Amino acid sequence: MSASLSDDDVGKTVVDVEGKELGIVASVEDGRAYVDPDPSLAEQLLASVGWEGQDDEDYHVTEDMLERVDDEVVLRGEL
Repeated sequence: MSASLSDDDVGKTVVDVEGKELGIVASVEDGRAYVDPDPSLAEQLLASVGWEGQDDEDYHVTEDMLERVDDEVVLRGEL
């Protein structure tokens, strides 16, 4: 069973299975997280209150790519 994503995950840090930070969740739509790989301090603050949106440099993460979602969004090791 894979982890699920919701609007509550916007602003969370995305890490790989080894704990390396990969960015923050900018938005969630249809079970897909859009991850900003290099957020500015302002973008981090906006995401934490749900105001950050997608842009051209964001990459997407689907639920089948997740190890778990708790305080962070952790990607599986074998993608």
